[in-house]
Amino acid sequence: MFGFLKKLFASKEKQPPFEGEPMKKLLIVGLGNIGPEYENTRHNVGFRILDYIASENGLTWETAKLGSMAVHKKKGRSFLLLKPSTYMNLSGKAVHYWLEKEKITPENLLIVTDDINLPFGALRFKTKGSDGGHNGLKDIQNVLHTTQYNRFRFGISNDFNKGRQVDYVLGAWNEEEAKLLPERMEVASQAIESFGLAGMTHTMNTYNGK
Repeated sequence: MFGFLKKLFASKEKQPPFEGEPMKKLLIVGLGNIGPEYENTRHNVGFRILDYIASENGLTWETAKLGSMAVHKKKGRSFLLLKPSTYMNLSGKAVHYWLEKEKITPENLLIVTDDINLPFGALRFKTKGSDGGHNGLKDIQNVLHTTQYNRFRFGISNDFNKGRQVDYVLGAWNEEEAKLLPERMEVASQAIESFGLAGMTHTMNTYNGK
């Protein structure tokens, strides 16, 4: 009798924790500009991080409304990876459309973008804040009518002369940066998975400044 009950409870414990439950959906938006001329630029690091995640997990990009999308499923989570095709300055349109279409709440939205105010490769997660002069974030803020949304900033540094910011962010990575990028992409991808699996507070404590 007791042996039967022990086996019964043991079999229940082995059940996957999310079995029978709907997957939790998260919208992960990498900011960038479409077109080969922008592909290897600092401003497109949001696209590059999502491309890294897709490549490492064997995901396929599909053409979708207002962008390209790939879906990464892990541990009961469904990460909807979105690269808007609206160009950087109109990113808000794509973000708003997919939040509405997939019925995703703002706390499950993460915007991945470059930041000239952080050293190269530095990572920083925030739950709210200003656009910091970033046109992509500015448009998202205007369309969503709020500054309270999660963002993941990847540092590209500010190693440019006065008046040369546009040329710098739209310029290609230098030789040293290109050499260090693969390791930084790996850490960035781990941080995004942490956001979906462990939550924003844990991810900020673990990865900010890493």
